[in-house]
Amino acid sequence: MPDTKPHANGTRVLADLNALRALGTYKTGVHKPTFSEPHKQSLGWLLQKLPDAGLTGAIDGIGNIIGTSAKTGPKLLAGSHLESQNYAGWLDGPLGVVYALEAARVLNADPTVKGAVEVAAWVDEEGHFGSFLGSRSYVGQVSEAEIDAARDRTNGRPMRDALGGMGLTGRPRVAAEPGRHIGYLEAHIEQGDTLESGKLAIGVVTSIVGIWQYRITFTGEQNHAGTTRMAVRKDAGLALAKFCVEIDERFPAARGPRTVWTTGRITLDPGAPSIIPGSAEMLFQIRDDDPSVIARLEGLLRNMADEAGTKGPCTVAVEKIRTGAPAMMNAGFQDAIEAASKALAGGRSLRMPSGAGHDAQMLATIMPAGMLFVPSIGGISHHWTENTADADIVTGAQVFVDACRRILADGTA
Repeated sequence: MPDTKPHANGTRVLADLNALRALGTYKTGVHKPTFSEPHKQSLGWLLQKLPDAGLTGAIDGIGNIIGTSAKTGPKLLAGSHLESQNYAGWLDGPLGVVYALEAARVLNADPTVKGAVEVAAWVDEEGHFGSFLGSRSYVGQVSEAEIDAARDRTNGRPMRDALGGMGLTGRPRVAAEPGRHIGYLEAHIEQGDTLESGKLAIGVVTSIVGIWQYRITFTGEQNHAGTTRMAVRKDAGLALAKFCVEIDERFPAARGPRTVWTTGRITLDPGAPSIIPGSAEMLFQIRDDDPSVIARLEGLLRNMADEAGTKGPCTVAVEKIRTGAPAMMNAGFQDAIEAASKALAGGRSLRMPSGAGHDAQMLATIMPAGMLFVPSIGGISHHWTENTADADIVTGAQVFVDACRRILADGTA
């Protein structure tokens, strides 16, 4: 028998994504930092779209939008985020919000579907003010004190000021209602080249990597670059550089099969060409989906810091500033995505871990969660050249909507 069920409207999905792309356009991508005017406009755009999906919603006190349905039956929460990294891509985040919106439009109006899809746009997944602030707030992991202390990483603006500029001062934050949702489903671009290189259409995410971040500080002695003999220098910048090289020499023996590590920022103080740096700081990150591997590498990192400090001439301090536990994706949700892929994408799917962090790992702490990936051209993301072929976007939307249908039909995770 022919399939008569309503499916995703690919033309509508592409139009929605391009409408969001027009807000904060930068070259072929967007510049849409958290609480910027383009981000505010994007939230307003979503609010206007919710009624057509049978949903009502508002921006809560931290900047989240949760579109809720009055339809009876099981509720599946779906979404992603609408802000971007600085001068970055147009699909990282909005793809998941638009897919969720499309699923709500298609399924909430279908009388044969029991239950409804509810839509979430989480604030600050990209970490301009913190770490997954919106989704962590929803699951009860953000205190008022953390919001008080949060500052924009680019310009130092207090988060309270930014919330005030959005008109959100004093507005309550929405928290998860226990038992309301049978789970959470999120779609995202892969941000790697596994799918594209394998000529695949859908990634079925099995786990989301944990992220541990450290501030490593080297303290030496600031002095004149022209008159201080090399033999007596306590150059914090040089100590940092040697430490970076040593990490790459020693970490491979202790890593897991999927471990990656990155020194994302180096700061020298005072940062002048004629002054020997008296202090230096590096922000260092380790990612893996196995906590035991992370624990082993953190132990190695701290031992290396102790050894470097003992040898001198600079002291070394390691401060852990972020811990993000890995999350396993629900097996039933994985099966639903794979079945939808077989029905609508010729089975061109692959079960794979996510090497990037996502809001889904926060939701997974309180409910079953799943993720679907679509290919990224050239594996590029967090850059304005980020892109996905229109045909792959449409296929992903079809699979996502069908996966939502299957999860709702099951009624449980």
